[in-house]
Amino acid sequence: MKALASCFTSIVGTENAVCWEDVPVSQQKSILQAISDEKPLAPKGALRKRVNASPTPPGCIVYPHTTEQLAQVITQAHRNKWRVLPCGSGSKLNWGGLVKDVDVVVSTERLNQLIEHAVGDLTVTVEAGIKFSHLQEMLANSGQFLAVDPITQDTATIGGIVATADTGSLRQRYGTVRDQLLGITFVRADGQIAKAGGRVVKNVAGYDLMKLFTGSFGTLGVISQVTFRVYPMHEISQTVVLTGDPKAISQSAGVLRGSALTPTQADLLSTKLVSGLGLGEGLGLVARFQSIAESVKEQSNRLLEVGEQLGLKGTIYSAADEADLWRILREQIDSSVNESAITCKIGVLPTSAVEVLTQADVGWIHIASGLGVLRFESDNQIDQLLGIRSLCQANRGFLTILEAPVEVKQQLDVWGYTGNAEELMRRIKEQFDKECILSPGRFVGGI
Repeated sequence: MKALASCFTSIVGTENAVCWEDVPVSQQKSILQAISDEKPLAPKGALRKRVNASPTPPGCIVYPHTTEQLAQVITQAHRNKWRVLPCGSGSKLNWGGLVKDVDVVVSTERLNQLIEHAVGDLTVTVEAGIKFSHLQEMLANSGQFLAVDPITQDTATIGGIVATADTGSLRQRYGTVRDQLLGITFVRADGQIAKAGGRVVKNVAGYDLMKLFTGSFGTLGVISQVTFRVYPMHEISQTVVLTGDPKAISQSAGVLRGSALTPTQADLLSTKLVSGLGLGEGLGLVARFQSIAESVKEQSNRLLEVGEQLGLKGTIYSAADEADLWRILREQIDSSVNESAITCKIGVLPTSAVEVLTQADVGWIHIASGLGVLRFESDNQIDQLLGIRSLCQANRGFLTILEAPVEVKQQLDVWGYTGNAEELMRRIKEQFDKECILSPGRFVGGI
């Protein structure tokens, strides 16, 4: 393993090519949760026999400091056909499928510089390893912000957010990560540096590779820089919380979707999540309004009136109380005292969201898109998961496992994909990574 690390020291320096034996135990554990040596033994959707619970660790972790160093590292891996697991800080490394036979982990965590912030043009260009929280602090100094709401805001890197399409509930007003990307620089599997898009909002040059790379989980290339559009910060913000009977909550969500109200965030919450936040009983609806003071006050009061008419408990949160509410909500979704818990990303018809939430332990679903996160913690969690997966698929949706113990991911089809584009995805993978050295096995169908 030291021999493998030494192959990269001439590129990144000794301190940036770390042998596996020298990696902190906590980091080793995180990486091993993403790796498996097992080969699929059963059709998709079926339980699979567990074969190997002790994956072979990679030889080293490499930390390039520049895009040029990153390109040289990938070139070296490609030349030797070493399999690479790209990551940022590793906060989402265990999302998606298990990667097979990894030789090298390449982290962009030290590619963390601000390249350009065009304040007047409302754009920002950064390296992929910059922390989301750090970028937001820098943008806030100019009265601006990046309109995504990832679950792990303190540790998530911008490259990781793009690679996993971790948008959050701000999609209600601003769309998804791919909608806000203007340009991207990445290193191909053969080590060549490539670019798409640009640094201005109105840019139509080249192929729209931003959409292709968003949510690709590091299987097509290693992102090194991105350009985002950003937005002015709002004058004031308030959040309305409605809790109570599931049927009434469903009706209130329907009214909100069909109204002229313009929340920036709007989500449905499961019963356990509502009680865990101390918001009341039953299911919940949280809607955040951000604009000028008069608009926010008027919209908040209108939604409260809707809740009153349906017999729901309504509360308005503002200032520090509102900030704490959204922070604790993210923490509740992301954390679990149960190490065997399974976290999933789901998508359903928005009108079926309440039906799904009534069968889940912990979960939230965006009222407009029907996308959300569920966590299963009960003893019969696999049966429960498969039941909700069937329910989602029956409602034109999906259920994908993000985080789960390795043995669970070895038993289940992580992605649960039932569409007809798998062959197309395989051809795209072959075009970008013919030798299949980048995150092998992590994407749909073991791509």
